Amino acid sequence: MTKRRLYLKFVEKNVQGTIELYWENAPVTCEKIWNALAKPIQVPATHAMFAGPEIMTGLPLEAQTFDPLSIPAENQTCFPIAGELLWFYQAKNLMKGMTDEFWEIGMFYDNGGRIFGPIGWTPCNIFGRMTEGLEAIAAACRSIRIEGMQTVEIGRLG
Repeated sequence: MTKRRLYLKFVEKNVQGTIELYWENAPVTCEKIWNALAKPIQVPATHAMFAGPEIMTGLPLEAQTFDPLSIPAENQTCFPIAGELLWFYQAKNLMKGMTDEFWEIGMFYDNGGRIFGPIGWTPCNIFGRMTEGLEAIAAACRSIRIEGMQTVEIGRLG
């Protein structure tokens, strides 16, 4: 079987990294995200406020092809390492004043990150790690802090 991997690309900067999925440790998360990315997505990416060196993006409506509550807690942590990707779902009205639903894919581009938000520590499923191109992607991620939101594309490789 062909190795199933993903890519993340900063569209305007034309830099791309390769993501190895954690099929053994997060099989359900990997399968759901893999299936959701049958077609590549282009989405705005923002920089995290609380988590440190992380960019965040939503899974757009056309890629919301699964029941987010069907993903169990697997391979969770609050302390990801550089290059790791997370899956986070927040139902509507979960937090006071937060009426939106969130289907989030996040990527930590450096060490020292923590999954911490407005309600405190939030363990999330870690489903892969960028193993190629991280240095260039990290520079693009850092630029979001100065330049603002940027478009990323996430899709399948192999």
